[in-house]
Amino acid sequence: MRDRYESPLSGRYASREMQYIFSPDFKFKTWRRLWIALAESEMELGLPVTQAQVDELKAHAEDINYADAEAREKQVRHDVMSHVYAYGLQCPTAKPIIHLGATSCYVGDNTDIITLDAALRLVARKLASVIDALSDFALKYKDLPCLAFTHGQPAQPTTVGKRATLWIQDLLLDLRETEHVLDSLLLLGSKGTTGTQASFLELFEGDAEKVLALDRKIAEKTGFRGVFPVSGQTYTRKVDHMVLSVLSGIAQSGGKFTNDLRLLQHMKELEEPFEKDQIGSSAMAYKRNPMRSERLAGLARFVMTTALNAGLTASAQWFERTLDDSANRRLSLAECFLAADGILELYLNIADGIVVYEKMVEKHLRAELPFMATENILMDAVKRGGDRQALHERIRQHSMAAGAAVKQGGENDLLDRIAADPAFGLDASALQDLLQPEKFVGLAPLQTERFVENEVRPAVEPYRGALIRSNEIHV
Repeated sequence: MRDRYESPLSGRYASREMQYIFSPDFKFKTWRRLWIALAESEMELGLPVTQAQVDELKAHAEDINYADAEAREKQVRHDVMSHVYAYGLQCPTAKPIIHLGATSCYVGDNTDIITLDAALRLVARKLASVIDALSDFALKYKDLPCLAFTHGQPAQPTTVGKRATLWIQDLLLDLRETEHVLDSLLLLGSKGTTGTQASFLELFEGDAEKVLALDRKIAEKTGFRGVFPVSGQTYTRKVDHMVLSVLSGIAQSGGKFTNDLRLLQHMKELEEPFEKDQIGSSAMAYKRNPMRSERLAGLARFVMTTALNAGLTASAQWFERTLDDSANRRLSLAECFLAADGILELYLNIADGIVVYEKMVEKHLRAELPFMATENILMDAVKRGGDRQALHERIRQHSMAAGAAVKQGGENDLLDRIAADPAFGLDASALQDLLQPEKFVGLAPLQTERFVENEVRPAVEPYRGALIRSNEIHV
């Protein structure tokens, strides 16, 4: 359909898996799962629901008669009752007991929790996949020295692999938070119109224990460890805030990664994947624009701002429920997940194909290494009997002069200046011995190895059989 708006989240960014989780088909099939769980639980607790009625509901759990539901909704303007009606057409025997004792939020809110659970599980799987890909990269380049930067200025060297562990560490925090929220998710259960379960107490003729048992059974049948012990008509919208905060964290991690990668691509040290027939610019044919990273960065901003909706909605609820959350949640929950999924799809594609130009990495490091070596030079000269404070001032003067020469287009002649200064007592050969890049990276290689072994591998292991590799972006 090219004559109406289609969200780019569906057409360009999100995977089919995530799109299905937020699709009408997933939603309405989940409604039927919940109606089956309700009817079966009510039967087990002694209400006049028969096995034949439950079996009839199960027989039509998947084959939803959408045309009947849509026609009915045009007439009654109520989506839940329209689907109750359509289900009843297919299940005439069970028709009298569908949705027995429940309010619309029984299917609406419980489905939302089930949807969030499924979406978070997909997010966790993709996070683990990105972490695994980046850990391979980190180990491969754990020993390759490179310039590090503080304040955007060259600083003490690190290694390419160690820098990658910083990206991984952010993602590990995101994975742990995702798992924590998954462990915290509870169903709304069967709470009734204001959360008092009054309608179910009436059905069970005042037997409170059966009412509470109904909640437990529904949770068990839908795969949850329990329900909220108290609620209004809806589950607390703080849950949505918790969930979307996880996605905001993933967006933050992705945004930081793309900033680093785009800066390194600008320096021609690292490069995101660039396909054989890919066009970088319509005007400048030579260009290799980092379009994946730029797209990821744009989606990251979208997720971080969209996630704010959940907190604002949670704070605006009135008493036991108000409906001003509905339109906002239809947009913010689905679109935040679709955009976060797009981020992870792009992140995995990039992580699987980062190109390292080792000669450029070495060139940039060599250009700055004389400055990095000054502390070692100072210590060596002091060992030879020099005055630490006086030598520090001499190095400062030589460094400023060499830096000025570089900025004027000259070579970095700092070592020549120090070799020519009798205060140091060091010749050019001795100074060159100090300039081995691996001497300046500290514990970077060891930190990388131990981080991957002790932190990354255990976190990824539960997902080992479901990791995704070598994915392709949509466009």
